[in-house]
Amino acid sequence: MGVDDTPGSLLVAGLTAAGQTLACAESLTAGLVAATVADTPGASVVLLGGVVAYAAQVKSLLLDVPTELIARVGTVDPAVAVAMAEGVRRRLGATWGLSTTGVAGPGPSEGKPAGTVHVAVAGPSGTATRALRLNGTRAEIRSATVDAVLRLAVEETGATRRTPAPPWEPRGTVGLSGHPGGDPAPDHTTPAT
Repeated sequence: MGVDDTPGSLLVAGLTAAGQTLACAESLTAGLVAATVADTPGASVVLLGGVVAYAAQVKSLLLDVPTELIARVGTVDPAVAVAMAEGVRRRLGATWGLSTTGVAGPGPSEGKPAGTVHVAVAGPSGTATRALRLNGTRAEIRSATVDAVLRLAVEETGATRRTPAPPWEPRGTVGLSGHPGGDPAPDHTTPAT
């Protein structure tokens, strides 16, 4: 992958070309997804903003994740990732909503081992989720989560080709690490409601 073909740069280029926007709802990544997107020159055209929803009550208050869902399944669950992505998309008025929730470690949380992660991408035609089982340090798990949600967003948005940047725009790079074990297939896609 070339320096201009990172998931973040592909996403920014693809959404810019399509005239679309994105918003991020982040738990275990605590703003790293939005920051990674913002590392790409021209990101201000597509990135509307983000919500760092580390605490369960913030997920409910700012992202409309149902409190009864969190009471039933906890915060580390694909249904919560879906609700977060759909909530941030709706709240910020974005074309696409990205979300991350999981356990970065070093120990377990909510009875789930470190490395249990769920990411989701909500868009005009529905919401896709991906369950991940990551290994490594806390920093490695968080970095791999960023990479996974951006790759899922590239797949879902169709932003698979880099379009040339306008001549006045400086070029830059976004450094992302791969995650252990390759890219798992999406778990499911739910239709938009």
